[in-house]
Amino acid sequence: MRVAVAVSGGADSVGLLRALVLTAPQIGLVVSAAHLHHGIRGAEADEDERFVVDLAAKLSLPLQRHSVDAPTAAKTGRKTLEEAGRNLRYAWFRELLAQGKADAVVTAHTLDDQAETVLHRLVRGAWTEGLGGIYPVVACSPGTILRPFLQTRRAEIVTWLREIGQPWREDASNQDPAFTRSRIRHELLPRLASFNARIAEQMARLATIARDEESWWDAELARLLPQLILPGKPVRGGGRAVSTHPGQGGVGLELARLRALAPALRRRVLRAASSQLECPLNFEQTEHLMAMCDPDGPRRQQLTAEVRAERSARELRLVRTELPGYAATGKGGAVPQSP
Repeated sequence: MRVAVAVSGGADSVGLLRALVLTAPQIGLVVSAAHLHHGIRGAEADEDERFVVDLAAKLSLPLQRHSVDAPTAAKTGRKTLEEAGRNLRYAWFRELLAQGKADAVVTAHTLDDQAETVLHRLVRGAWTEGLGGIYPVVACSPGTILRPFLQTRRAEIVTWLREIGQPWREDASNQDPAFTRSRIRHELLPRLASFNARIAEQMARLATIARDEESWWDAELARLLPQLILPGKPVRGGGRAVSTHPGQGGVGLELARLRALAPALRRRVLRAASSQLECPLNFEQTEHLMAMCDPDGPRRQQLTAEVRAERSARELRLVRTELPGYAATGKGGAVPQSP
């Protein structure tokens, strides 16, 4: 297997690269390094890149390099700098796989990263799937993204690097309290550790449980949804009418069948129905739909600017009047928008 190791220059990624170089002959790996310059941190980031270039040369490894402009991507995409950087990073990883330059991209996420991710999502308000945190294996088409260090503590890596005399780079932004993840790492996790010294391990276990739960639910929903979700709207004489207009869509669910479902399953079915209209729902919006399943519940709800819910005697319908990439014309139609 040809693996490209994502190397930022930090301890975790340097440790991963050194570990895989050591074990490659025994497990049949062909190792290369991959470094992305995010266009932030100025001269410090330039030094990180030079460090990775020198390390790859010292280890006689091929190196893939790429530069992006994360600040501009964050501004234009209305994302945080962290989100924009992550999106650009994984887009490049998938590009490496699609170009056949590696069979897998390997990242150095640790158990500590897993704990921070789960807490971050919990604080922001996550569904169960969000508590699954960082997945150890992510299938791409083609290729795979692998995280072999998810059961390894960051301190173990640092200790080993010191033992073998391998330096690394420190990212000053990891200490910057302006970043939520930094505050979670340096403030929240230490505070929680005063209640449970193994809080990081506990968060990682929670992520494992959540991922397994989601895997089961995914299979169950794939089996049930074709029986529950009805496309379009009912028409006289039977059958259903499905809009062919590119800016519109709708799905329906029989209220009797919805009411027969356990709340946990009903909530997931409602969210899945909305996802078919490319409209993921938050908790409050989902609870509005749950209330509409009640015979005495509201008969109409505007869930988002584009999607509304309507309840008839027999059916709960979700209607989207404007799909992504289209804008209303003002005459009941829609026109494509520029990318």
